[in-house]
Amino acid sequence: MTTFPAELARQLRSDASRPFITFYDHATGERVELSLTTYANWVAKAAGLLVEEGELERGMRLRLDLPTHWLGPVFLGAAWTIGLVVTDDDADAVVCGPDTLAAWSERADELPVFACSLRPLGVRFAEPVPPGVHDVGIEVWTQPDAFTAWDAPAGTDVAVAAPGTRLTQAEMMQAAAAGSVLTDGGRLFSATNPASPPGIVTLTEPLAKGGSLVLVRHLAAEQSQSTYDAERATHRL
Repeated sequence: MTTFPAELARQLRSDASRPFITFYDHATGERVELSLTTYANWVAKAAGLLVEEGELERGMRLRLDLPTHWLGPVFLGAAWTIGLVVTDDDADAVVCGPDTLAAWSERADELPVFACSLRPLGVRFAEPVPPGVHDVGIEVWTQPDAFTAWDAPAGTDVAVAAPGTRLTQAEMMQAAAAGSVLTDGGRLFSATNPASPPGIVTLTEPLAKGGSLVLVRHLAAEQSQSTYDAERATHRL
């Protein structure tokens, strides 16, 4: 097990129809479920967007400035499919949400800025985004459902680089296969942001262990157990 895209391809061959990410927002009542196939399609579209519109290549650095949301795992998968380094430091491009759009739009002439509205179904912003910013909810739909990297990543490529954390793709996926929060086929319940270095395991372990993730934003204490039970979760983080 050497790279994220290789493991995603292996899992697709094994059980492509299984639920992979179930997302809740307890503040709005939103629920989104992505099968492994649907997740892979989103990853392909996002990877195509980063390459075609951002001109990103293997070894370049991507910052994911997103809150807890299902698009975080999508852009993580896209980054590693291309062979990008996910970082919270200086980067060659950034993916942001509505809360930080204004700040990042001021740098749109320096680096590609991809903005996610975080509205249901990944749709566009209600108002036009600032000049130079890519509205993911518009541009991602023009990308194909399959993506093949021209220069495919290797296990030795750095996947994550942040203060106190540096993992290659092989190290990341081997740790996920060894497991620390999930057993084989388990269903992980988590409110941890997958787009943050401590939260990456909430994506990689469910993939490597043939399991799934129940991801909750704005976790409400009074709804935590009922959501856990309704989704038949087996582990909590």
